[in-house]
Amino acid sequence: MKRTRICQLLGIDYPIIQGGMTWVANAELAAAVSSAGALGIISPNAGMELEGDMVEHLRGQVRKAKSLTDKPFAVNLSAQFPEEDFRKLVGVLTGEGVRVVTVSAGSPARYTGLLKDAGLTVLHVIASVRHAKRAEAEGVDAVIAEGYEAGGHNGLDELPTMVLVPQVVDTVDIPVVAAGGIADARGVAAAFAVGAEGVQMGTRFVATHECVAHPKFKEGIVNASDTGTAVTGRRLGPSRVLKGEWVSKLMEVEAKGATAEELLVFIELGRSRKGELEGDPSDGEAYCGAIAGMINEIVSAADVVKSIVDGYSEVVARLR
Repeated sequence: MKRTRICQLLGIDYPIIQGGMTWVANAELAAAVSSAGALGIISPNAGMELEGDMVEHLRGQVRKAKSLTDKPFAVNLSAQFPEEDFRKLVGVLTGEGVRVVTVSAGSPARYTGLLKDAGLTVLHVIASVRHAKRAEAEGVDAVIAEGYEAGGHNGLDELPTMVLVPQVVDTVDIPVVAAGGIADARGVAAAFAVGAEGVQMGTRFVATHECVAHPKFKEGIVNASDTGTAVTGRRLGPSRVLKGEWVSKLMEVEAKGATAEELLVFIELGRSRKGELEGDPSDGEAYCGAIAGMINEIVSAADVVKSIVDGYSEVVARLR
């Protein structure tokens, strides 16, 4: 597989990044991905109790990953975190020697300066050309252009990955990572064809042995069809989730015209934790990409990376 600026920037062998999935991007998964030559990512609350101490939990997760791999890994932070909490989490990164951070769910203007002053390499998740230009202007090192196929929170403009990525590539000079709807070597080759220098995958890495996600969540991905996900919460901000009992109830509430305030009351805190960590589709939701229909088995994280690396040359050869 080709080496790109992403490989050089992150110190990895292959331009593949594991998504920073909120509740399930745990240390064991990140370490396994990184040991395979890609970049693993830890979420501060992966596997954590709902009312847990996110700062101390992240510290423990980082130390666990360091005990499992000597390869680089990253941490995903939300730009929506309160500043005091964000600063404490950054303190964990610098204190523990983590050098790379991905930032999602907010403006790059808020924390990029703080992260760069701390000496961190910063990748920011964006969902439009306008967002990419702003991120580059704020000094991020690369952008992750995430299309509407991706699991979890998505952009308001609903741009698909293969529409978004080439337009971002044509606009910015920094490296662009493609995310959303990628799970195998074919998707990676397609992303490279439109100018991306790396890919980020979330859902494919949920369905791995090392991921802390509940077995029912993993099984739900494996059993999903091409129409196995739905987009909910457009009044609040769209999210792509695995279809299930509670999600059906949410969609019914939305169809009846519930206001944003009513939806917030209905959703409550911790619904995604119930779906992803507790495996309760009757009372929770699980963020999941539209690519779920292509995932047919639970394998090791190393096998995911290897299958892409080994398959990439075959895909490219078929195009000649």
